[in-house]
Amino acid sequence: MNKLLEGDSPQSNPDRQEPKLSAAVAAKAASPAEPARHSRLLSKVLSPAVRLWLLSQVERIEDLQVKIEGRDRQLLQGAIPSVSLSAKGAVYQGLHLSQLLLTATGIGINIGQVLKGKPLGLLSPMPVAGELLLREADLNASLSAPLLSIALIEFLCQNLPPASAFGKMAALPITLQNPQIRIDSGQLTLSGILVSATGTELPFVFNTGLSGANRELQFVRPQFQTPPGVPAPQLDDLKLDLGSEVDIQELTLSQSQLVCRGSITVLPG
Repeated sequence: MNKLLEGDSPQSNPDRQEPKLSAAVAAKAASPAEPARHSRLLSKVLSPAVRLWLLSQVERIEDLQVKIEGRDRQLLQGAIPSVSLSAKGAVYQGLHLSQLLLTATGIGINIGQVLKGKPLGLLSPMPVAGELLLREADLNASLSAPLLSIALIEFLCQNLPPASAFGKMAALPITLQNPQIRIDSGQLTLSGILVSATGTELPFVFNTGLSGANRELQFVRPQFQTPPGVPAPQLDDLKLDLGSEVDIQELTLSQSQLVCRGSITVLPG
């Protein structure tokens, strides 16, 4: 795991134009970790511990900036009022995240163990609000991650009619080969080849609108395109429940990128 310590951020390509997130969220973007003048505990112990904990959660990151707010009296009680962070080029469990801006509040930590040099840990659920940007190239890089590829196969198998060619394949172990994602305004396209355990191949193109509300990801007017002679399954709008810890406020597809705003509750453990 490539952990990037403070001050070791790699140089970015000056010709590369970085995407911009919303002005409202960008206004809250975290500045480099700066201890509050009144808090020696924050500067000496907590800032490094929080930074190392964040870095331990990812496989790679290009840039990480953290801002922590709190007074020593609060911190000694294991309470952090607020942590804001911004990051670019993060990789989490094989998923490539182009850019994210997050703010967490009301955080409870194991301050006693941290003061003894132990790793930081959460004592209670932590609500995190913010904005995530995914570029098309990063989504395609994420398709090789088991977390995403398995989820896509399960989604296809669970939502296709049993009588269709896809549904019949779903009764066998299948893999997804040569997957590609394209993002247009309001539209996402996934193409690839489903391959069964017996070697049967079924090329497909899956087009759908995509939106989000509360804990659900919504596929709007989904359509399959199949090779000549292979009937395409007819699908109604689909909803995918992401769990009670997720709250999607807005999800937007624009040219070659996806932006999601909302919140998620991070559980201890």
